[in-house]
Amino acid sequence: MKQIQSLKALFFLFVFSMTMSSCSKDDISTNDNVTNITVKLKSTTNELDKVYIDIEDVQLKIKEGGNDSSNWLSLNAINQGTYNASDLEEENPLLLVDDFEVEANYVYEIRLVLGDNNFIDIDNILYSLDVSLLGNANPSNLLKLQLNPKRRYDVVIDIDVDESVSFNEEENTMVLNPKLYTAIRQIEY
Repeated sequence: MKQIQSLKALFFLFVFSMTMSSCSKDDISTNDNVTNITVKLKSTTNELDKVYIDIEDVQLKIKEGGNDSSNWLSLNAINQGTYNASDLEEENPLLLVDDFEVEANYVYEIRLVLGDNNFIDIDNILYSLDVSLLGNANPSNLLKLQLNPKRRYDVVIDIDVDESVSFNEEENTMVLNPKLYTAIRQIEY
């Protein structure tokens, strides 16, 4: 009987000491070298109002050098698909990346990855926009920015639709070569 009471006392002492020595949420070590990125897409247009772009991804170039795929980090775009660029106004941008956590490193470029379903509607006739042969399926902007840890970056990519679409007379095709402008705002948290 004394052994059972001794074991009970020892068990309660063990539970009590574990409870008192447990760490709080603040004590748990976290990766201090991360930052969060949010990316939105908006457009500027004066003339063309029915240009549809097929968005597959948003990527950051995190290594210097060529365009090797290992130099680029995918931000896993959440709103993929084909969108009317003229609908993506200042007050109604398309959210592409929402608080994606990345290592706080140097970033060289940001780029959109476009799919094959890009077209323009002219007088209710759809014309395909070439992004592979004459256009640019991976338009990018230079950033040259050191991402700081424990920060949040809001990135807004603005595509100038009127400057991005052209007609190639030699090939008799409509071409999409996106002209991008990027604004970045850093927020401390």
